[in-house]
Amino acid sequence: MTNTPSPMPQWNQATIVGVGLIGGSIGLAMRARGLAKSIVGVGRNEASLADALNVGAIDRAATDIADGVKEADLVIICSPVDKIVHLVQEVDRHCPSGTIVTDAGSTKEAITTALQDGLTNARFVGGHPLAGGAKAGPKHADACLYVGRTVVLTPTEQTDQAAAAAVEDLWTALGATVVCMQPHEHDEALAFTSHLPHWAAAAVAATTPEQWLPLTATGWYDTTRIAAGDAALWRQIFTSNRGHVLKALDKFEKVLAALREALETEDDAKLEKLLNDGKNRRDAVGN
Repeated sequence: MTNTPSPMPQWNQATIVGVGLIGGSIGLAMRARGLAKSIVGVGRNEASLADALNVGAIDRAATDIADGVKEADLVIICSPVDKIVHLVQEVDRHCPSGTIVTDAGSTKEAITTALQDGLTNARFVGGHPLAGGAKAGPKHADACLYVGRTVVLTPTEQTDQAAAAAVEDLWTALGATVVCMQPHEHDEALAFTSHLPHWAAAAVAATTPEQWLPLTATGWYDTTRIAAGDAALWRQIFTSNRGHVLKALDKFEKVLAALREALETEDDAKLEKLLNDGKNRRDAVGN
């Protein structure tokens, strides 16, 4: 698939299950671009749904998933990864035949494998927008959150190609660049680019003695910012991608060991080379 948008999809009803920062931003972005006649938000937290209504992310709120998807032709699941499979299966029981269902989960292999077979009405396309923010909830939703960001789609041989193209068109219309990968490739890559950084940030924060916290500054803040993320959510992500995260940790620990050895043996040339390896890799990102 390419990133050239085909005719913009026009949805009669888009339903967002889980209207937090990610789901709320999708709702705002779709409304700003006129992509759906109606946007319904589904969730259990009535206060959060009220916030989503107040900021204009959704047109209607529902606490019952059957009510929220019974007329939907598009459903976007924005829930923690350990709930996505169950929610897609629940949507499948109540949505019209042919409804396109996608998700925003941070891991993909376990989810797509579980949903390969058994869906009757829903056409599922795995997805993961590489976007977020330091603050959660629909109050912080942003219609421009996905502009210029990467969204990974993980269609398989069993995925309905028309559904995959429609989901790609949706994300392209929201301003994102779409990349298609196999689910296991996504999880291997994200173990290094997302999950390992969070692990390292949490480790640095947890290692810092409390009495030295008044001496922290920009370097510590930048390094540990993502450690402030919800611990239960990240526990789910780590365990869902356990194998790939462990392989990433193996490589990380080898680099740490090399840095430590260079420092202990007073091998300044090797130490500088290792630091430069990290600097060059970071500089290659360009932002």
